Amino acid sequence: MMSPPKHSPQLFFLIFIFLFSDVHSQALDSCNSPLSNTLPFDTSSLQCVVVWPSQSFILRYGQVSPNIWSYVLSAPNTNGYIAIGFSPNGNMVGSSALVGWIGNNGIDSGIKKFFLGGKSPNLVTLQPQDQGLQVLQNMFISTLQNQIYMVFQVASNNPSMYMIYAVGPAGQLPSAPNFALSQHRAMYSTVVNYGTGGTVTQSSPEASLKRIHGILNIAGWGILIPIGAMIARYMRHWDPQWFYSHAIIQFTGFTLGAIGVFCGLALENRLDIYVDKHKALGIFVLILGGLQVLAIFVRPHRASKVRKYWNWYHSNVGRLLVILAIINIFYGIKLGKEGSEWNQGFAIVIVILFTISLILELRMWTRK
Repeated sequence: MMSPPKHSPQLFFLIFIFLFSDVHSQALDSCNSPLSNTLPFDTSSLQCVVVWPSQSFILRYGQVSPNIWSYVLSAPNTNGYIAIGFSPNGNMVGSSALVGWIGNNGIDSGIKKFFLGGKSPNLVTLQPQDQGLQVLQNMFISTLQNQIYMVFQVASNNPSMYMIYAVGPAGQLPSAPNFALSQHRAMYSTVVNYGTGGTVTQSSPEASLKRIHGILNIAGWGILIPIGAMIARYMRHWDPQWFYSHAIIQFTGFTLGAIGVFCGLALENRLDIYVDKHKALGIFVLILGGLQVLAIFVRPHRASKVRKYWNWYHSNVGRLLVILAIINIFYGIKLGKEGSEWNQGFAIVIVILFTISLILELRMWTRK
């Protein structure tokens, strides 16, 4: 653990506030939690804001002199590192970040400054003290009630309002000598208004592209393609309407799904991430979809002897496509860490489609 030097009264001021606050034994830190009113200094000047609600990241800050700002970042201790970055333009690349962690039993804890030179772990390197963000040497990190408190001061007249946050994977803490960071398991960014204490969530182009990628794949491969397959199997008594409906829906689903796959490839390149299994499954589904579209142009006449083989191929490739697409969509939701809402929403759609298909299948066999 790093200790503050004796000549930093402002830092002691911040440390005492949190180490001797009136905090409920089981409660997480909160801006609504009252600080101790027995302390011999004023705590009302500290701004406090929940900057990352889903991860319970809380930022407290205050200007203690014309060119010195004090910060305290608190977050639940999940046995992973926590990080806060100061970005010149709102992007991760080019930012300076402070990363803190608490080792087992408080041993091998630390706080270090890193330069985010790229989006892969090998491009995140320790930054010399005289470069980038001017952080004073009196950095401090501690725990209280299973909360991590990272305390530091920045020498700046106007610190960046673009802030980025990250939390590391459990059990993978930096260690000497190079303090290499594992890829974060989640990240977030906000714009801080130092005057009012408010924050605005900063939406990145990558986040928008990720949502588009997911929505297009769910709509194309996960909804329209299965509906088109159901029409081909259960609506043949409405000839030729079933065929045109099937063709239009499948082509629309394939088009949306193909765009979704290409969005995923672009997203992988922008984020510099490695999702080989998800990528391979997506490309394979796209190839199957392309083969299904091309099969329409070589469909034999109904009277042809090879028509039954074509029907067998077209039906079974379609079934394989639907199964793999659904699996890959759930896998993609997991990789994207989109939360239970996406999983539950898509699961409900699949259950509804399966129930309708089961009813129609039983009805078809009953008629036979």
